[in-house]
Amino acid sequence: MQTLLLPAAIVASAFLIAFLALVGFATFEARRKRTRRVVGAEDRSATIFVFDDEILVDATPTAREFLETAPAEGSDWARFSRLLAPDFPDLARRVGELAELGEMEFVSRSEDRHIRAQWEDGLAWFTFDAQQAAVATASGEEVVIAMRQELTSLRDITEHAPFPQWKESPSGEIVWANRAYLDLAALASDRGPEVWPPAPIFDLPTGKADTESDDEVSTERLAISLPDEDTRRWFDIWRATRPDGSRVCTASPVDALVQAETSLREFVTTLTKTFAALPIGLVIFDRARALTMFNPALIDLTGLPASFLVSRPSLASFLDKLRDARMIPEPRDYKSWRQQIADLVRAAEHGDYEETWALPTGQTYRVTGRPHPDGALALLFEDISSEVTLTRRFRTEIEISQTVLDALPSAIAVFTASGVLATANTPYARLWGRDPSTTLAEVSLDEALAGWREACAPTPLWAEIRKFATRTGPRTAWTGSALLKDGRALSCHVAPLAQGATMVAFSLEGAPGLEERHTSETSSSDKTGVLAG
Repeated sequence: MQTLLLPAAIVASAFLIAFLALVGFATFEARRKRTRRVVGAEDRSATIFVFDDEILVDATPTAREFLETAPAEGSDWARFSRLLAPDFPDLARRVGELAELGEMEFVSRSEDRHIRAQWEDGLAWFTFDAQQAAVATASGEEVVIAMRQELTSLRDITEHAPFPQWKESPSGEIVWANRAYLDLAALASDRGPEVWPPAPIFDLPTGKADTESDDEVSTERLAISLPDEDTRRWFDIWRATRPDGSRVCTASPVDALVQAETSLREFVTTLTKTFAALPIGLVIFDRARALTMFNPALIDLTGLPASFLVSRPSLASFLDKLRDARMIPEPRDYKSWRQQIADLVRAAEHGDYEETWALPTGQTYRVTGRPHPDGALALLFEDISSEVTLTRRFRTEIEISQTVLDALPSAIAVFTASGVLATANTPYARLWGRDPSTTLAEVSLDEALAGWREACAPTPLWAEIRKFATRTGPRTAWTGSALLKDGRALSCHVAPLAQGATMVAFSLEGAPGLEERHTSETSSSDKTGVLAG
């Protein structure tokens, strides 16, 4: 029994397979004939598309011409929907309902064009109305014309570009180049411009870039040497690597930029060497108030460690460090210290900060703040301790000299070569009733002579003194006399001094009363001072 069932099952299976194959073939043949019959029955100028899922199974000539204007990327349906998306934005979204509804109509965004969609036996039919078909055909022709115009424009642009442009294969071979590249290649090699492919000009690495994006743009700066030129030419190279490994390259000449950068580096080097030789400490802070530059003199003057300075501290940290090192005037308290820093920065930004710092160490620094472009700030530290010491010494010597003059019994006045009263002693102020030290204005020789002339009887002495004071060349001291209006006789001694200066000394003849009165007043002053002590 089992022996009979096995052949029967085999025969039944073969019959069933053959039957199903015949049914499928008949169905496909009927669909194919119906498709040819329906499309062929329409006007051949109509625009009809027939899709089986995403595959275009049939279309009229105008429909195929329209579809050919789309980029050859993706399925037939993707190209079709991409072309219609601008005017029929909801077509791709709503077409999924076509199998259920059986028939749909799509209206363009401008509402003047229509597409009729039908579902028959698993096929989607899309028919443009006559106006839409004309527009589609015209649009296809316009797209082709626009593409040709764009291609012509791109060729003109690349051919007239002043910088080299080219395309490389993944192996580095030149597959396209513009006129600027060909001209440069002819100069850089012995191969003529008619030889193709041209020789590579730039030493660039080959091989496909390891990138996940469609385009990986890299830049580098290279120099080439041409046979008849002494200097090298510099270029910035931009390379856009495509997914297939090819590269689109552009070389931008940067000779002027390289020369400017070289000049700037040389200038900075010169400044750095100059700053290093300066005895004045220099520190520069950028607009964010971070230290960017300092010279060795700053370390010598402030004693701050170089490791701290190269860490680019802020201005506040720098001043705090100076305070810790006792290299800044000690403030009364922390609040006043912060206010002092704020005042310093504000004044330095306006370029009017200049102070003398008397340090606890006994040194004296002159600190100057200067603003710089882009908000930078420079501080200069100058050790003026010796200058201050010298100034104090001169001031002491002047005070001693003035004390000596005041102790003399004679009334003495000294005039410069230009005829300005340089100094006078206390007996002079007492004799003539005028104290030059109490006025800020300069006292000229003529003004002094006018006062003497007013207090004395007429005498040619004053004219002789003026003539002597204004004389150039060798001069000899001499003595004259005058009579005060109160009857006292004056002895006048005139003597030349260094640098063309003139000394005039007055004393009462035969009357030591001036000296006695001066001594008496000095003694009285000393007594007063003793009592006051």
